[in-house]
Amino acid sequence: MANDELFQDEPAPQKIVSSETVFEGRVWNIQHDVFEYGGSEIGRDYVDHPGAVAVLAIDDEGRALLIQQYRHPIAMREWELPAGLLDIENEDPLVAAQRELAEEVDLQASDWTELVTFHTSPGGSNEVLRVYLARGLSATPTFEREEEEADIVLRWVPLADIVAGILDGRLQNSILMIGVLAAHARG
Repeated sequence: MANDELFQDEPAPQKIVSSETVFEGRVWNIQHDVFEYGGSEIGRDYVDHPGAVAVLAIDDEGRALLIQQYRHPIAMREWELPAGLLDIENEDPLVAAQRELAEEVDLQASDWTELVTFHTSPGGSNEVLRVYLARGLSATPTFEREEEEADIVLRWVPLADIVAGILDGRLQNSILMIGVLAAHARG
């Protein structure tokens, strides 16, 4: 590869021989695909995910809004960004991010920028997650929260403190890490 050539991921769709939903869940399914690759047929199981969005909301003082929420698969109350699924058919990801910010933390923003888009676990899921940077924050009406969202804790934290928490291992949520480090790198 030449030094001036663009370094990027490459689409590489393969011929699907068969595809079957082997488990239907409330939010996502488990899919089994057999595909042709390198002259062989290979079978793989993966989480078929609708995608998600997250919001790095930063106030006028340069603080980010974090939420602490219980996450059953890891049995922890994690600090993370407000986030949610793309579970409304054909909903624009930005509209979903705006909805999630209002539903989870009762805020709206006047300035939105797509910060980073990534695959959360490409070896086991087709989930694509977009993190938006939101500024120009103001209050919205309060939403009634249920289940794990009923006891969300909110905290405004200076971005530098979050970066320090990530780098020393105190904060381990991947979406938080990617969003905050991308914002930090962009200055």
